[in-house]
Amino acid sequence: MQHSQKFKITRVQGHGIIVANDVIATEEPLEIRIGFRATAGRQEKSVSITMRTPGADDELAAGFLCAEGILRSPDDIIEIWHRSPPVPGSDLRNVIRVDLVDGADVDFERLERHFYTTSSCGVCGKASLDALRIQSNHVTAIEESGFEIHLDDVLALANKLEEKQKVFGETGGLHASGLFDATGEIIIAREDVGRHNAMDKLIGRLFMDNKLPAAAHGIVVSGRTSFELVQKVSMAGVPVLVAVGAPSSLAIDVARQFGITLVGFLRDGRFNIYSAGQRIKT
Repeated sequence: MQHSQKFKITRVQGHGIIVANDVIATEEPLEIRIGFRATAGRQEKSVSITMRTPGADDELAAGFLCAEGILRSPDDIIEIWHRSPPVPGSDLRNVIRVDLVDGADVDFERLERHFYTTSSCGVCGKASLDALRIQSNHVTAIEESGFEIHLDDVLALANKLEEKQKVFGETGGLHASGLFDATGEIIIAREDVGRHNAMDKLIGRLFMDNKLPAAAHGIVVSGRTSFELVQKVSMAGVPVLVAVGAPSSLAIDVARQFGITLVGFLRDGRFNIYSAGQRIKT
């Protein structure tokens, strides 16, 4: 898979101009489809199209379906495979299909509705938060989690995540999500041009390994925190979300509703705690 590509560019340095090669993060569309048994026989349905960095497409598909509440168990999946032939001139495959077992526990009604995947969609208010609480399998796991982490270990997370960002180191153009334990060690990290995709890849890996809820861990992200990221964390049963950037107001509302510890502005030896601060120990 091509995570990055080289482009010839013109670089301006001071008053000088030079021609150089630059390494750029790859961005390609990915269509996620599901295959399932219906009254008319085996059928296929398109679920979503997202722009992503190629690689870990199976994790991205599984994580998206899990975080959106469509799939409940990895046992519902027969296989995940690339539906289309490679893009001409590359090894990229831009359609992936998730084949489900007969009788899979799938929210097909949810497939017929639009997902709230952008911060501009107008999802807000108590009704939306209550719907999310009903949708998530792992609210109790978050509420009963005994996870704690020392503030010094929180302060070290940003640098540790950057060390795991191989493609970011080459391109400077990718987001990342990392799963960390109570000592602040990052166990799994995933990168993508999209913040949500990086999170979905991470959750997808845990989902396929049958390791959800992940109530004994936290997740650190390289950018800002939106409603969608907190929603995905709640669906994964993760009690702590740490971000290098700022949270949105709705992200804070959701975190407080679900008892998720939300940390933002992790930089320069400082951070802010917006909810459930009891899990950060001094």
